[in-house]
Amino acid sequence: MSNSNRGQRDRNRDPRYYRDSRDERHSSSGRSSSQAFNPREADHPRKHVRQGARSEHRESKCTYICSRRGIMLICAVLTNSLVLICVVAAQMVTSGMSSRGGITSFDINSDFNLQGTDLTQMRELDVQYSQMRAPGIYGGVTFSLTMGIISLLFLVSSNKPPHRMPQKLLIGALVFQAVGAVAYVVAIGLYLHLIIRVNSTDVCTLRARLYARNGLTWMNCDVNGADAAVALFGTITAILYTAGAVLVFQTIRQVRTYLQERERQETERRLEQVQPQERARPQKSPPRAEAIFV
Repeated sequence: MSNSNRGQRDRNRDPRYYRDSRDERHSSSGRSSSQAFNPREADHPRKHVRQGARSEHRESKCTYICSRRGIMLICAVLTNSLVLICVVAAQMVTSGMSSRGGITSFDINSDFNLQGTDLTQMRELDVQYSQMRAPGIYGGVTFSLTMGIISLLFLVSSNKPPHRMPQKLLIGALVFQAVGAVAYVVAIGLYLHLIIRVNSTDVCTLRARLYARNGLTWMNCDVNGADAAVALFGTITAILYTAGAVLVFQTIRQVRTYLQERERQETERRLEQVQPQERARPQKSPPRAEAIFV
């Protein structure tokens, strides 16, 4: 009893005892206050969850379009538009006086001192030269516009997971891009061949001489910048179609592998239902379809 009383008196005299007990009371009160239920704080996580779900849903709509396959098609649509613009610009720049009323039109009286036979001859040469280049502009506009529209249709139709898309659609995209790459190379060759052949005619030579007499030396029989831009953007489009075809081919292989694996696992599950004694075998995790974003 004496020892216990002495220990009690020592604890009463020791200031550290009061400090420890005081700290324990503060920590316990802090834990109780931190664990208290706050309805306002409980409502905020639900709002964040809803906003997160909405953001994930919005991102999922653009995920498949903004995949590598979709990016190639987006760039192909843009380059097709540039090819279309350059084809029209090349025709308007080289048409000369026959483009009166267009962007490159000019006033004959102020820019030229031609009268009579020379003026009539220049107009006739411009018309003949424009008609000789007509297959290039009509063919270029039709070809680039058609390829751009088809690329845009394939881009819009890819707003789904690859394993949920029809296999015919993926195969069609593969064939279109592979054929489009070859077709663009052939189209560029035909376009440049037509331009070079037209520029080597007597009509172009005589026309260039008439314009050079009046100070327009840039109206010559060389391949101009707009025609070179058509060839440049056409080559870029062919490269984009080639890369897109490779990516679509990889996607088709991944989708087939995924479907085969899923079918095999479904077959195993059916067999396990028929034979209950085989349920003890470890099951493999199903393949993830979300990884097919090529």
